[in-house]
Amino acid sequence: MNNTESLKDYQQVRLLAIRSLFEIIEQSSEGTVIVDRDANIVWMNERYAKRFGLPSAEVAIGKPCESVIPGSLLREVVRTGRPILLDMQDTPKEPLVVMRLPIHDDVGAVIGAIGFALFDELHSLSPMLKRYLSMQQELASTRSLLRARQSKYNFAHFIGTSAASLEVKRRARRSASAESPVLLLGETGTGKELLAQAIHGASPRAHKAFVSINSAAIPESLLEAEFFGTAPGAFTGADRKARPGKLQIAQGGTLFLDEIGDMPLPLQSKLLRVLQEKEFEPVGSNEIIQSDVRVIAATSTDLEAAIKRGEFRADLYYRLNVLPIQVPPLRERLDDLPALSEAILEELRSQHELDSQALELLCQHAWPGNIRELRNVLERAALLSDDLILDAAEIRAAIGTFSPVPRTLAASVAKPTPNETFSAARKRFDRQLIETTLAQCGGKVIEAATRLGLGRSTLYKKMVALGIVESQ
Repeated sequence: MNNTESLKDYQQVRLLAIRSLFEIIEQSSEGTVIVDRDANIVWMNERYAKRFGLPSAEVAIGKPCESVIPGSLLREVVRTGRPILLDMQDTPKEPLVVMRLPIHDDVGAVIGAIGFALFDELHSLSPMLKRYLSMQQELASTRSLLRARQSKYNFAHFIGTSAASLEVKRRARRSASAESPVLLLGETGTGKELLAQAIHGASPRAHKAFVSINSAAIPESLLEAEFFGTAPGAFTGADRKARPGKLQIAQGGTLFLDEIGDMPLPLQSKLLRVLQEKEFEPVGSNEIIQSDVRVIAATSTDLEAAIKRGEFRADLYYRLNVLPIQVPPLRERLDDLPALSEAILEELRSQHELDSQALELLCQHAWPGNIRELRNVLERAALLSDDLILDAAEIRAAIGTFSPVPRTLAASVAKPTPNETFSAARKRFDRQLIETTLAQCGGKVIEAATRLGLGRSTLYKKMVALGIVESQ
């Protein structure tokens, strides 16, 4: 067989294939319609005519496709020459899944279009549609959970310009770019979780979840399951489905372990494995899951003392204490009080302001509850006051039990000298604070730096700048 005969045979087979394909689709579909280059109907089968309430297909011939099939897109196919492979077409009975294809002449010009109504009542696409809808719901749920678990705070929310506050923010910002564990040390109410969220928000993991778990708030019997998750039916009363733990929810993001000093010893050893081996097993399962989380831990207890009492593992402490940040109590950053008070009142959407005597009184209280207590006091005073200016009496009543700070510290903040500039007042306060802390620490610079929340070198620099001589 020569090439000419082969070409004729190919063309014949192609035409037969096209004809067969058209006949198969036309016979198995719910309707077929053909339009010319002006989108007028040139042919329609009887099934499609009846679906649109026509007595016969002959009635539709020569009419614009939209007049017979409302919402038809065949005209668009003719105009653009592009097919619409799957779409929904409304009909008087029920929607159909349709396919629209352009028709070309021998030189490739569009001379019309053909539409097939493929499925009736979506029966044939039902499994695919169910799977698609299920995936859409799962995606929406995951996005919603992720939005709920993203960090709410950044470093701007840690209010303060004191030396102690600036040093805390400096260390926290530096830790954000690292992957090593961070250990936040400080009294309750100082803002440790706020800092943890700020670190996460400034890290490469910011687009992933921030998940927190409080070791002191969950019963010891449930803490392991809360932490690692459970396999189906892991214990009596457990869900039949596997329940993910906080480690799995935090995958790719940050896990914040609040009050880690209260974590039971058996769980401490398992956490150490997560930190060292990057893997864990859900409760009741032999499956090993790879862990990809950045751990930030916080505690208000003395972990070194807990180690001596046998209540905290030394090896876990050393693994967590890679990037320690000492968050100072409010009584050691009293010059931040005006800015903190203003920010809290603004957050409460309060129109109240503090007069000078009220601010002076705030600076005389030791704030055992720290910033959490300050917020509580300001909120209570604002709710009970009939005036927009809060005075010392209203603040004193809102505080309740008054805990005075050392007189030298209170005086250095509350009573500036005449014509003293802000810069001079700040230097005076920094000098007073550092000298007082050094005296309380017996002249030990390292201990004083820890108490102030400063690095040793930073404290030495401040001492030199302020003319403070280290005691021998």
